[in-house]
Amino acid sequence: MRKVACIFIFLTVTMMLCSQTKIWTLEECMEYAVRNNMRVSSQETRNRNYTQNYREAIAKLLPSVKANVNTNLSFGRGLDSETNIYTDVNSFSNTYEISSGLVLFDGLTGITRARMQKVSILLGKQQLQEIKDITAYETMETFFNTVFCYEMVDLAGQQWQESIQNLQRTKRMEELGLKSSPDVAELAAKEVADSYNLTRQKNLLKISIIRLKEKMYFPIDEDLQIAGYDSLEAVAKTEDSPLDIYRHALLFLPTAQAAEASLRIRQLSYREAKGALFPTLVAQGGISTGFARFMDGSEYIPFSEQFRNKRGYYVGFSLSFPIFDGLARISNVKRGKRELIIARNEKEEAQRTLYSEIEQAVADMNGQADEFYQAVRQEEAMQVAHRLNIRKYEEGLINAIELHASANRLMQARSAKLNARLKYNLKKRLVNYYKGEPFISE
Repeated sequence: MRKVACIFIFLTVTMMLCSQTKIWTLEECMEYAVRNNMRVSSQETRNRNYTQNYREAIAKLLPSVKANVNTNLSFGRGLDSETNIYTDVNSFSNTYEISSGLVLFDGLTGITRARMQKVSILLGKQQLQEIKDITAYETMETFFNTVFCYEMVDLAGQQWQESIQNLQRTKRMEELGLKSSPDVAELAAKEVADSYNLTRQKNLLKISIIRLKEKMYFPIDEDLQIAGYDSLEAVAKTEDSPLDIYRHALLFLPTAQAAEASLRIRQLSYREAKGALFPTLVAQGGISTGFARFMDGSEYIPFSEQFRNKRGYYVGFSLSFPIFDGLARISNVKRGKRELIIARNEKEEAQRTLYSEIEQAVADMNGQADEFYQAVRQEEAMQVAHRLNIRKYEEGLINAIELHASANRLMQARSAKLNARLKYNLKKRLVNYYKGEPFISE
């Protein structure tokens, strides 16, 4: 009996643990979003194509080898392969050939193409990392918005509970003749308004959770619960200048590296187009043999002997000059030069945009630090003032409208402090990313 009871307790505890909803931290949300993002999957597929293109470009630098087998049945007048005399006898013949060719010179287009495909692999890796970073940052931003909504629901609930207590206290004071019915009506209206605000904050929380699911590619039919974000680091401004951060970011940031790789690809493409204007020198060689016989039943040399005796070798060189091809090569050169100019402009624009983003992130971080400390002072002052206003209201020195306004000011001060803290954390993570710290720890 005791053994059965232990098994029952074990199964019950196991079911309770399995039924508990997972609490997602910020790091887990970002990792899940990166792992399930469709753009990440598509870029990984493109990167595999880039690798395949590189292997193909390398293989084209190697000699080409091909085999050829030919079979002929001749009816009527034909040429005897043994005597080189025309006959009227039906015959059968086949040939075997293995040939190879190697491009000795093609204006270095083959080598340039291989180098370009190698740079494309590096570009794909940078683009993949950039997509992962953007996905992580967007998820983090939505996560902080959701945390803010959770905290706002908690603050709205506290304010509603305080309104209920003030309303009940005012009703008792009305029974004692210390307060009038307009005071009760005013606090009743405030209680309804705070209840409405609580409902509104809950709806905003639901919408924020839906957006977080969207960013994470989370299953829509499952519940998502997140943990709070309590950073133990002190709120402080950064002493690094945006220019120093920008110069360091150019060495490793995927955005800058992708722009540099894109420019390099355009440069190699332009070289390939110019290389196509040069002559092409190809070395060729091969071995061939054959077999033939008449179909009239006459004797013929055995296959093995003919295969051995008819064996031949050849070596040759082919030199081709591009004279006129409808201006295709010239057009490719001009087109490549223009694409190179565009790539240089895009690189410069990407770098200028990057510096502007870094400068704005540093300014936002420092600004949010100032706002946070101002919000802390404001909350402390509003909290003291509200406690005094409650006492004044109980003593009849202020009316319900003034108490209502005092409670709203305290609510706004707490909201401003929370908002400044979360935005500071977000901008600090972004500035640290520009300094070289990844969003997701390895």
